[in-house]
Amino acid sequence: MSTDSVSRPPMCRLEIDDRGVAHLTLTRPEVHNAFDDHLIGELNDHLRRVGELAHRGEVRALVLGSEGKSFSAGADLHWMKRMVDYDFEDNLADSRELSALMHGLDTLPCPTVCRVQGATFGGAVGLAACCDIVIASEKARFCLSEVKIGLSPAVISPYVQRALGERQMRRYALTAEVMDAATAEALGLAHRVVAPDDLDAAVEAMVDTLLATSPQASRATKALLAEVAREPDSNATRDHTCRIISELRVGHEGQEGLASFFEKRRPAWAPDSPSNTERNK
Repeated sequence: MSTDSVSRPPMCRLEIDDRGVAHLTLTRPEVHNAFDDHLIGELNDHLRRVGELAHRGEVRALVLGSEGKSFSAGADLHWMKRMVDYDFEDNLADSRELSALMHGLDTLPCPTVCRVQGATFGGAVGLAACCDIVIASEKARFCLSEVKIGLSPAVISPYVQRALGERQMRRYALTAEVMDAATAEALGLAHRVVAPDDLDAAVEAMVDTLLATSPQASRATKALLAEVAREPDSNATRDHTCRIISELRVGHEGQEGLASFFEKRRPAWAPDSPSNTERNK
C-alpha cells in the first residue's frame, strides 16, 4: 500500500451490529460519494471481511448506503483527470479492481440491501444492481451516464442488464437518460420506492424480514439462484437443485425450521421482534 493511501482519511465505514447486520456506508457526501481507486480498494477490503464473516454465519445481512443527499455520483472527477495519463495497462488494472468490487458484492454469501436516497450515476448503478434488494427514496435518480463522456458502462453491464433486461439496457445505456425512482422500480432496478422520510424505516423492516429467515438456507439459496441463472435447465442444474434441498432438509436448521413450523413457534434463529411476521397464527 502506498504512503499516499495510508495518509488518506477513510472514504467508507463498516459497522456490524449485535444482530450480525453489517452496514457499509460511503462517507464522502462533500463530493456526492463519488468513488475512485482508493474507495474501490477500501470497499473491496470491507467486502472480503464481510464475506468471511458471512461464511461463518457471523454476518446475516449487509446494508449498503451512503451519507448525504446522493447515493453516489459515480467516478470521482480527480480520478478521471488522472486517468487521462493512464496507459492501457494502468486502465486495465483499475478496471479489474472495479470488476472485483462488483463481483464481490454480487456474490456475497449473505443477503444485501441497497439504500438509495438520491442521485445514482455511472458505476453506482452497478453497485445497486449487484445488491439483492434495492429500496429507493422517491428522490432517487439513476443514470448510466458513461456514453456522454465517450465511455461505456462496460464493467457494470452484466449486472445492470440482468436487472433491467436486455431491451431496456439498450435504451438506457445508449441514451444516458435519467431514470426516476418510479421508472427504476417499474423496470426492476429498484424493488421498492418510498417517501424520503420513510427510507430508513423501510430498510430496517426489510432487514427484520431477512433476519427471520434461516441463515443457512439464505446462503444456500443465494448461491443456488446464481447457479440456476447461469444454466437454468440442464441435467447438472436439476441434480444440483435436488441435492441442495436434500442437504437442507437433513441439516440442523432445516430440522429446526420444520419443527418450529409444526410446533407453532419461532425458529431459533429468528429474533423476538414484533415486526416479524407471525405466519403460524
